[in-house]
Amino acid sequence: MRILIINSEYPPIGGGAGNASAHLARELVAAGQDVQVLTAAYADLPSREARDGVVIQRIWAFRRHQDRSSAVEQIIFMLVSTLRALFLLPRQRPDAIVAFFGIPSGLAAWAANLLAGVPYIVSLRGGDVPGFRPYDFARYHRLAAPLIRMIWRRAQMIVANSAGLAELARAFEPRVSMQIIPNGVDLTFYTPTTREWNPPRLLFVGRLVYQKGLDLLFKALAELRSHPWELCLVGDGPQRPRLESFAEKYQITARVRFANWLDGPALLEEYHQSNLFVFPSRHEGMPNAVLEAMACGLPVIASRIAGNEELVVNGETGLLIPPEDVDALQQALTQLLSDADLCQRMGAAGRQRVEEHYAWNQIAAQYLELIGSLSSFS
Repeated sequence: MRILIINSEYPPIGGGAGNASAHLARELVAAGQDVQVLTAAYADLPSREARDGVVIQRIWAFRRHQDRSSAVEQIIFMLVSTLRALFLLPRQRPDAIVAFFGIPSGLAAWAANLLAGVPYIVSLRGGDVPGFRPYDFARYHRLAAPLIRMIWRRAQMIVANSAGLAELARAFEPRVSMQIIPNGVDLTFYTPTTREWNPPRLLFVGRLVYQKGLDLLFKALAELRSHPWELCLVGDGPQRPRLESFAEKYQITARVRFANWLDGPALLEEYHQSNLFVFPSRHEGMPNAVLEAMACGLPVIASRIAGNEELVVNGETGLLIPPEDVDALQQALTQLLSDADLCQRMGAAGRQRVEEHYAWNQIAAQYLELIGSLSSFS
């Protein structure tokens, strides 16, 4: 089958959704499918290239930052990707389209279906679902609601990457067909290592934004200065100056390291050098960073929210705490900072869990089965 994946972010740009679409594309190629990706151009990346058997086409979308894009940039991608998809139809008509994010990618899939009958799946990631991160997106979701409904209703299937995200999506539009397919993790790259479990070396990976709850983590750690912990933050974002101010205010600056964005072996090294992963996020779809940490054999302290609560088995692979609860976070940290044996057992259980449920070839097989069922719509 010829499968077109549309996503405004694709490595090396973007975050978890970009990585997810890249892993899916590679696994679909490995399964014998013909896969093309339509994504945004950035810096001096080639406009067209073949990588891991995937043909990647990058279109101008005025993207200025590697890790994020503005509303204007998303609108530009939505319009230009729709024009490009329609241009490609006469010559390279796909058998199916997978649109990562209903907005901005879904409009191109909707147009291809309207004009040429190409069936499509919308893969929801979080920020494209009304009700998700209302402190960031409430106004945009109100404005885009009619367009979102139009795109979802014409799709042959809506895929959510967690039960919590599916519930949020159904609350917005209950009349669409929906299936849950989680994110996966590359188990051949993210591997456990022989590590020292003392002293505590904490790790967070992700954007430094309000959503991630790092202000809560800093407040909790401020009360635990008697423990010999260190914290590494891999990522960057607009909250960094505020977090640096918090570190100074709470007198923990010497224990906190801002590592900026890392990928490949450098990121893997941070996972291997750490012995506890902390993820106190306020909202998630299904966080790739938690999957990566578990694959590397790390115990996880995470907020009990959509995505996290499906990955982390409380008391077995880590600890789940109520969101926004600094006291509960502090108690969870206290428990694991002082129990290296428990951390080691939880880390091993986390690795076993992702091996059983979240290998990318298993996830891609679920997508491929769904794509194969779309033939009756074409």
